[in-house]
Amino acid sequence: MSLLLAFALMIPTSPGAVVIKPVANMYSAPSEDVDVVSQAIFGSTVVLVEEKSGWAKVRTGDDYTGWMLLVALRRYDIADHAYASTGTVAQVEDLSANVYREPSVTKHQPLLALPFAARLEVVVEPENDGGHWLKVRLPEGSSAWIQRGDVNLNPRPLSIKETIEFAKRFLGITYLWGGTSSFGFDCSGFTQMLVSRRGILMPRDADVQAAWAGVVPVKRSKLQAGDLLFFGESPQRITHTGMYIGHGKFIHDTTHEHPGVQISRLADPHWTKLLVACRRLK
Repeated sequence: MSLLLAFALMIPTSPGAVVIKPVANMYSAPSEDVDVVSQAIFGSTVVLVEEKSGWAKVRTGDDYTGWMLLVALRRYDIADHAYASTGTVAQVEDLSANVYREPSVTKHQPLLALPFAARLEVVVEPENDGGHWLKVRLPEGSSAWIQRGDVNLNPRPLSIKETIEFAKRFLGITYLWGGTSSFGFDCSGFTQMLVSRRGILMPRDADVQAAWAGVVPVKRSKLQAGDLLFFGESPQRITHTGMYIGHGKFIHDTTHEHPGVQISRLADPHWTKLLVACRRLK
């Protein structure tokens, strides 16, 4: 599957909305006093399932549901194209990128600070290689500017080797329960993001990932770089995941010892004891 097709599958076919906050939390119920179950990032589209007192129950492109504040969304009509679904689209390539009201970093503070993979509709591209600003349209219709070096106009699927090198860019990013952005991931959010860089849309939660039809079991002795690792009390109670990068090491986002994205050794007694499943993407 191509990376562009993977993104296309994330665009709802039912009336929906686009996320207008850099990162929008999804809650288990319509209240900020309950747990965060996931997140959606700027420029992504969601299906509106139900609305209640300033809240919307939404479904994301990976078929995950949760409650989101309506102020984090802008509706679009079914006759309209979803935001950043046609034309030239800029995808944030850095861990964060600033969006400005004009092509200058000094005249005003940024309008937005966006995470990796946020998507923007491009209005004007540089006329030559010397241009380093892109004019973009924000979801509410206003214009803004982003530096060309912060975005990718033609993302492509990465090889396994490229994915592993790409993953190392996130070392040190903090752990955040429910997190799916470069402002903070949880374990399955991080692994899902890495797999998406290979052009594959994978389920959100670790236990569902391990049981997903898009993977096949592999023995620990046969592990190859790019394989997925799953940890827990048993194969029926998986609570953690990461990606094997070869030479007995894996990269993951964990709270063990110190929170954040890090590289660990599979031979570490802590992880050896908890390893319950290994999977390879089909």
